[in-house]
Amino acid sequence: MSKLYIVPTPIGNLEDMTFRAIRILKEVDLILAEDTRTSGKLLKHFEIGTHMHSHHMHNEHKTTENLIARLKAGETIALISDAGTPAISDPGFLLTRACVENKIEVECLPGATAFVPALVNSGLPNDKFVFEGFLPDKKGRQTRFLALAEETRTMILYVSPHKLVKTLAEFITYFGEDRQVCVSRELSKLHEENVRGTAREVLTHFEKTAPRGEIVVVVAGKTIMKEPKKSKFSKDQEEEEEEEEEEEN
Repeated sequence: MSKLYIVPTPIGNLEDMTFRAIRILKEVDLILAEDTRTSGKLLKHFEIGTHMHSHHMHNEHKTTENLIARLKAGETIALISDAGTPAISDPGFLLTRACVENKIEVECLPGATAFVPALVNSGLPNDKFVFEGFLPDKKGRQTRFLALAEETRTMILYVSPHKLVKTLAEFITYFGEDRQVCVSRELSKLHEENVRGTAREVLTHFEKTAPRGEIVVVVAGKTIMKEPKKSKFSKDQEEEEEEEEEEEN
């Protein structure tokens, strides 16, 4: 029976691979990997011998039609990325959408993804949040920051190490230096680090210590200032003034 499986892979610690993910990768006809060299190490570790094809952002537009044809012919295919859940700032959306449009079954397995542990261990409100992924490099970056400056939900961003200091400085410019920030680095790995504090404090830390590895940044949303409640005396006084104005008119 044809089906596309979306299979998360560990973001660092191989112990986070699920038994179900291993079984699916062994049973499918084909595995689509973002980088076959990276995924080859993972498959070798778990003794998975399924054939792999390369499927990444530079070729997914060209390969999707052929993959849909193979699925329609009855094959089962698993899609994996280098780390985490496919289609989350990684290839996968185009093929998933094509399967849905062609009424091909899609099944996404639960598993590792970087932004969930980063959000939870940040200590920032997580009942409502917005995932921004990677911000634009140049065109549209300022516009995006101006919009995010008014965002009241907790924000999650992916930031490359060489852009982290610049991004933290931009937080100060657009959000203010006291905005709460948590930078999670190398999640699930040996040198995992979570740096929490104000935008100014976190910037100072990484100006002294060069950031390395995969990074997720969680930023507190804008605080909504509530108007102070009026006392009963104030309300009565307002009503009296309104009545006097009506009498004068």
